[in-house]
Amino acid sequence: MIAAGAPSRTAHGHASTPVLGLAALGVVFGDIGTSPLYVMRTVFTLGDGAIALTNEDIVGVVSCIIWILLIIVTFKYVGFVLRADHDGVGGILALSTLVRRFLKPNTRSTAAVAALGAFGAALFFGDSVITPAISVMSSVEGLKVAFPTMPNIVVPVSLVILAALFYIQRIGTAGIGRVFGPVMLAWFLALAAMGIPHVVSHPGILLALSPIEAMEFVSHHPGTAFIALGAIVLAVSGAEALYADVSHFGRQPIQATWIVVVLPALILNYLGQGALLIVNPEALANPFFMLVTSGLTVPLVVLATLATLIASQAVISGAYSNARQATRLGYLPHMKMVHTSPSASGQIYVPAVNGLLFCAVALVVVVFGGSEHLSAAYGLAISMDFVITSTLMLILTRTGWKWPLWKSALFWVGLSLVEWPILAANITKLVTGGWLPLSIALVMFFVMRTWHRGEQLVWKARTEREGSLVDFLADLEKHPVRRIPGTAIYPHSMISTTPVSLKLNTEINRTLHDHVVIVSIKSLPTPYAPKCDRVSFDKLDTTIPGIIHVTIKYGFMDRRNLETALLESKDDLGWRTWNLDKAWFMLSHLNVLNGPEPSMMWFRKRVFIWLTRVSASPPWTMLLPCARTTEISTRLTI
Repeated sequence: MIAAGAPSRTAHGHASTPVLGLAALGVVFGDIGTSPLYVMRTVFTLGDGAIALTNEDIVGVVSCIIWILLIIVTFKYVGFVLRADHDGVGGILALSTLVRRFLKPNTRSTAAVAALGAFGAALFFGDSVITPAISVMSSVEGLKVAFPTMPNIVVPVSLVILAALFYIQRIGTAGIGRVFGPVMLAWFLALAAMGIPHVVSHPGILLALSPIEAMEFVSHHPGTAFIALGAIVLAVSGAEALYADVSHFGRQPIQATWIVVVLPALILNYLGQGALLIVNPEALANPFFMLVTSGLTVPLVVLATLATLIASQAVISGAYSNARQATRLGYLPHMKMVHTSPSASGQIYVPAVNGLLFCAVALVVVVFGGSEHLSAAYGLAISMDFVITSTLMLILTRTGWKWPLWKSALFWVGLSLVEWPILAANITKLVTGGWLPLSIALVMFFVMRTWHRGEQLVWKARTEREGSLVDFLADLEKHPVRRIPGTAIYPHSMISTTPVSLKLNTEINRTLHDHVVIVSIKSLPTPYAPKCDRVSFDKLDTTIPGIIHVTIKYGFMDRRNLETALLESKDDLGWRTWNLDKAWFMLSHLNVLNGPEPSMMWFRKRVFIWLTRVSASPPWTMLLPCARTTEISTRLTI
């Protein structure tokens, strides 16, 4: 059982909390930290100015923003969700696999939890398209404040910045990551410094710190508050990044950095913008950049652009990690993954995801043309993710953490009173732009579920085609074949069946190497597999000498290097004389074809078969020695 607050496995080693907190500033808080660029303007321009710029409404809106930050981010994510890491790994897919560990296997409940996790991951991909576009455009729009007569160059400048950002992804974040933290520290200090003078000059805005102001705003103007929630949710965009990146920095550094640095800076800046709008309603054109004098606008634009680039970088890196988790858990086809750091396995570059993301983000920038228009598309995916996470946490607190029913119910109901109205408010934006991230999420969900179902059908067909390994060895005992010198390694994902390459090679050539290693790769529903238990020997019921079967266990976050794992275990398993460093790797390839079986709807079957054609080989095959690797292919119908 995993208890709340149990120690987790992370990649941060022995670094101190302040050092890790500074690093977390540059990755975890980029998205939520750049929200002040557009939240206040969006709230008061949403619905053609449905929310009046009166003192009462301004204080009420700022109070709602502050208390949503406190309830959703501080209470929910920082207080509880960060404790629900799956062996040190966060994210909604990791949460769903953790919850399934405490449920009965192969039941409707586990299937529903798996579907929720997949849909939550799909929503993250939709959010990954919107975030870089709205963040970069919001920062570039500051040029309009500094140079009002300048032609509108927001779209071309944003495209250039985004193109450069996506281009440098192949380099990896290891080199530029060292400057992320200090830049974001400067950004949060600037947020606080910008807000303080306006709070001091108009201290009445401090009333917004009271939850009574938020409750009165909602109770006195329910219709107005409902509209406002559609934009206020933008203030907590990126909250899920706190959970997704827990494996990189650990729970305590993220919690400490949020409480000490990020939350105070955000509150002071929102208070400052509220005070500015009370004194000067015309500042609604761009309340963030008008917090400073005209002489500081250009430096602020530069800093804001750097901050939004870092925010976009965090989302892009999160998309890579999300894709890898989905691939390892059987929800997406194999994709080429490049490890950009020799020491940090979490730093990867996925060319396919990078290219698709850039094309989608560039299209969004061109079509919407500005952050004000794009904000109408923002929030629906985020609010749905909030509701899904709370639902999974409800199940986890009951089945995994063993909370009493009343405590779990109180936790879920309290969050639902905030999150469900936010979701309802954002559903009203479906026609004006909310369809975009939802459409992306639905397409991704369809692809993920189709691939998952197709993989199950392939597994069934493979089992029938390959046949039992026990029967294959028994047949070899009855009908021996000629043995040839050398060692052949047959990687195979299943334990009980015969690798296609071994079966065909033996049937066609009637030969068998002196030493044969059948390697079954077992994917665990955990992020990491312990090294001490990674390779295990499986006893075969055969009298044929020189044939062994081993199982290599990997978690969905492990880097899978078969040759290294075998070489490290040769002494323990007694293969020192087998010359594994000169062995041949014999791969099996299945060419999936459309069969007459009504296994799933025809269009889903066609999509799955197309995906098998364009999918890359499993990443672990790229790590095999090219000169000693061969592949035998066969056809399979589903």
